[in-house]
Amino acid sequence: MVSRVIGIGGREATFIENATLRVQIDDIGGMTPVFCSVQDKRQINAHWQPWFRSNSGIPYKDADNGRFWKSELLYNIAGNFPCAPNFGPAHIIDGITMPPHGWTANLKWDYKKSGIDEASGAAWALSELKSPDASMPLSFKKTDALVPGQSVHYSALTIGNAGSKNIDICCANHNTVAPPFLQADCCISAAANIWTTPPPGGEFDTTTRLAMGAEFASLSKAPLTYGGKTDLSIVPHPIGYTDFVTGAIPRTAWLGWSSVVNPRLKMAYISFFPGPATLLNEGFEDELILYFNDLWMQYGGRQFTPWAPWDGAPDQTYCLGVQNATAAYMYGLDYAREKKTVLDSPATITIPAGGQKTLYYGCLLAVYERNILDSGIVGIDAEESRLVCKSATESWKFDADTSFSVIRRIHRES
Repeated sequence: MVSRVIGIGGREATFIENATLRVQIDDIGGMTPVFCSVQDKRQINAHWQPWFRSNSGIPYKDADNGRFWKSELLYNIAGNFPCAPNFGPAHIIDGITMPPHGWTANLKWDYKKSGIDEASGAAWALSELKSPDASMPLSFKKTDALVPGQSVHYSALTIGNAGSKNIDICCANHNTVAPPFLQADCCISAAANIWTTPPPGGEFDTTTRLAMGAEFASLSKAPLTYGGKTDLSIVPHPIGYTDFVTGAIPRTAWLGWSSVVNPRLKMAYISFFPGPATLLNEGFEDELILYFNDLWMQYGGRQFTPWAPWDGAPDQTYCLGVQNATAAYMYGLDYAREKKTVLDSPATITIPAGGQKTLYYGCLLAVYERNILDSGIVGIDAEESRLVCKSATESWKFDADTSFSVIRRIHRES
């Protein structure tokens, strides 16, 4: 089923559901505050709905709201949302005032149409967005869909360039989970095989416990500022720190992925998308590839608004960003263009003049059995119709369209 609804705060949204999953996608910023697993009478929303999100229904005005919220993005932020052409703070780029995380995360998407696909039974919705500045003539087309029998939210995002020059951009999916799904002792895993903290000079300088600008091979052995190591793969209780790390997905990987497993609820939250090796296939040159797994560990390190009720008060925000991106850390498009690469992987994507590229993405929220994934996921393989999630000793298979065949066709035909 797919329908148009009015969400909290009077936000217009699209609501898509099947027997096991419910998703709400706001027009403003493409935010998904509701990503809800349905299990008989039990419903569990995995996505972040911050306590400070404005629900007044009054549009953001910097003069009235800027002192507390700092930006329109934080006035509306929730759950997962697309970030393009920027991933990081607001700044001036090509003479344009670029908002934090780009136009796709801030502007109101234009809902076009929705329906039920006859061939697959998938419920889908189409939205579009255009650049507000003619000097960066990008366009954005997004299709969201749920396929019957699968607990997966599929999306396809096409970024077009109507100009006469190539445009280098950043792109990301800003997945953020929170209670009730997120709890201490959840297990974090990802496809990356090498990790790094950002260099000094960004928003995490004063909030992190990690050594800045340090590389490490495993989430379980992340270096601390004052010596020693910590295990980032296990979610702690709120600890008074906000940390960020980025990991490079192997260039040989056909599938990119990240996961959070809650062993108490016996539930897994998994994002998956075509990996860098996809570009080796003939005819896939127009794929938009995400090269990095990013972890934003918001465990209470921001003692300023809007994370805290006033500057100097305790941070009241507990959530985990399991994001996937092509960017340089979360430092913005200008920095990524200058940096060019991180961990030997590209920090930007080129949208060719007169051309376009498309990102295909899946986000799963589902139950597993028999404690198989309780200690986390060590690897994921793609079968034709399943995600094969490996633990240290066994595997669990989730139904999923790992080739993105259904969303590809719907997006192309819509």
